[in-house]
Amino acid sequence: MSDVPGLDLSRLSTWFADHVPGASGTLSARHIAGGKSNLTYEVSDGERSWIVRRPPLGHVLATAHDMAREHRVMTALRDTAVPVPTTYALCEDPDVVGAVFYVMEKVPGVPYRSRGELEALGADRTRAVCERLVDTLATLHEVDPAQVGLADFGRPDGFLARQVGRWKKQMDASHSRDLPAADQLHARLAASVPPQGPPGIVHGDFRLDNVLVGTGTGTGADGRDDVDRINAVVDWEMATLGDPLTDLALMLLYQRMTEFGGGTVSDVSKAPGWLDESEILARYDRASHRDLSRFGFYLGLAAYKLAAILEGIHYRHLHGQTVGEGFDAIGDAIHPLLAAGLAALDD
Repeated sequence: MSDVPGLDLSRLSTWFADHVPGASGTLSARHIAGGKSNLTYEVSDGERSWIVRRPPLGHVLATAHDMAREHRVMTALRDTAVPVPTTYALCEDPDVVGAVFYVMEKVPGVPYRSRGELEALGADRTRAVCERLVDTLATLHEVDPAQVGLADFGRPDGFLARQVGRWKKQMDASHSRDLPAADQLHARLAASVPPQGPPGIVHGDFRLDNVLVGTGTGTGADGRDDVDRINAVVDWEMATLGDPLTDLALMLLYQRMTEFGGGTVSDVSKAPGWLDESEILARYDRASHRDLSRFGFYLGLAAYKLAAILEGIHYRHLHGQTVGEGFDAIGDAIHPLLAAGLAALDD
């Protein structure tokens, strides 16, 4: 048995045997690449496999990596039309692996991250995947938090103003250099918060590589083949109650970032068949009926939020606290991102 960074497999095996149904024997694990924030592992006892999620190593803002919240929201959504993995157990004892973690189902599907992966599907299938992604987001935003036991999952009143303040706190906590554009973007956001729309469940980082898309190798609960279906929405670490338009804005900001991402974002929106920004907005608008007239603010806030997240990753990389590769360009990508946020406020 060989440990992987962030998991003590001896301790984890003992805990699994007592808390995860069907688990037995010694565990093996591998780190799943892709995410640069919370750590995701596939864990197996030789017969079955599960997914384990824990916070990143070292310097973190606790509220940005709250495993109990991530576990809670997926558990609450299990009986809704929003596809989520089944959750099995939550461990709040940091002595097991050094942090709070949880265990969930290993859901079949692909988290498409590149234009090339979608080009292999063809334009028609790519369009269908994009449409289902937008529809899934709208479906999430239609869920009544109180009906699924999440009435106290966040404080929707004053949500937008608090988001501006929260990401300023995250930016400050990760300070390693001066970023005048970040200061300017924060000041403009704080001075122009729009009236808040109806509250809903906010995923916090909704995009194609945070969903698992079926490949046709299994059958869904309705008996139909799962090809190109959204099998599960994952990575709920920033979920809360608030203004759902923040999800839509962040998804579209990722799409804009394909022009200057520096390797930090997916280029799926460049694949033939992917909906353009106006088509995505129109499809979402038809399903949600939310007010998009101040959408420039939401895009600016999304840029500031993502810049704060990336600056936190950049900070951890400088201090040798990241796992895996692909972190060298994170710091450089923040500058055009902040510029895009300022430009969105002028639109």
